[in-house]
Amino acid sequence: MIGPSSDPHSGSPADVVVVGAGVIGLTTALRLAKSGLKVRVYAADRCPSRTSSAAGAIWDPLYAEHPHRGRWAEESLGRFARMAVDGVPGVRMLSGIEASQTLVEIPGWSRNLPEFRVCERDELPTGFAVGWRYRAPVIDMPAYLAFLGAELQSLGAEVVRRRLTTLSEAMAEARVVVNCGGYGARDLVPDPSVRPIRGQLVAVRNPGIAEFFIEQSSGIDDSTYFLPQGDDVLLLGGCAEPDADGYEPDTTTAEAIVRRCAEIDPRIGHSEILEHRVGIRPHRPTVRLELVTTQDGHVIHNYGHSGSGVSLAWGCATEVLDLVTPLPD
Repeated sequence: MIGPSSDPHSGSPADVVVVGAGVIGLTTALRLAKSGLKVRVYAADRCPSRTSSAAGAIWDPLYAEHPHRGRWAEESLGRFARMAVDGVPGVRMLSGIEASQTLVEIPGWSRNLPEFRVCERDELPTGFAVGWRYRAPVIDMPAYLAFLGAELQSLGAEVVRRRLTTLSEAMAEARVVVNCGGYGARDLVPDPSVRPIRGQLVAVRNPGIAEFFIEQSSGIDDSTYFLPQGDDVLLLGGCAEPDADGYEPDTTTAEAIVRRCAEIDPRIGHSEILEHRVGIRPHRPTVRLELVTTQDGHVIHNYGHSGSGVSLAWGCATEVLDLVTPLPD
């Protein structure tokens, strides 16, 4: 991964400054750098970000709203599928089941995924009314973020540790600023419509589970799921606490997550706990992706992806590039 520099003005002048080093920021920066632009990324905290590193990432565009969501998600899906074939660290295509305890309409995007089919009743855990199988990208976020950082480094981009108080500070250093600040956009823009949704995961030693399981839920509600991360680690979720922004794991929440997952697969109840992860989802009524031009320069906002940042990252990055390309020098 890129080690953040402590000097906010290191290196040569940048064409674009990207604010934020989560999965949205790093993906956007890489898309811009590969187009030939000189890119600098400002990371408020350690890189990669705590939120993106903590994510239990499976391709699922459900948790964000925007008219272009389907297009962004489709591009990201295609890129992850190719990455899995190419052996990109942390990216795999896995099969599994999504299910609901009530009769619900199966999301249309699920039907377009590889290996989609509706489950037979005897395939479902006790208490579930409907389910469907498919194959989708599952991302080991620490490994994947390290890959994005290494790719940026190979292209000569910088990641600089610097906490901004206003976007004007970045606009003084590049003709274009891309704001991928996530929850930080609430104060940086400022944008009070950005709300924190606290999420918590439990990493356990994988007892031999090769497929994912997701309890279908709507919006930002709690959901039970587990995601294999290789042969050794299984990520258990989940938790969604609106307007909570602490990063300390809660023991009661962790115990509830393990208990719910063990009800789906009893082997999980005997697994060794390896780690607790906590992250803050930047929830917003709709993703903000737009160009704003002022007398000081150009700002492209790219934030508010809630729990679908991974699923939309590549599509959003392409849209940012489409906005940057025609801007005057």
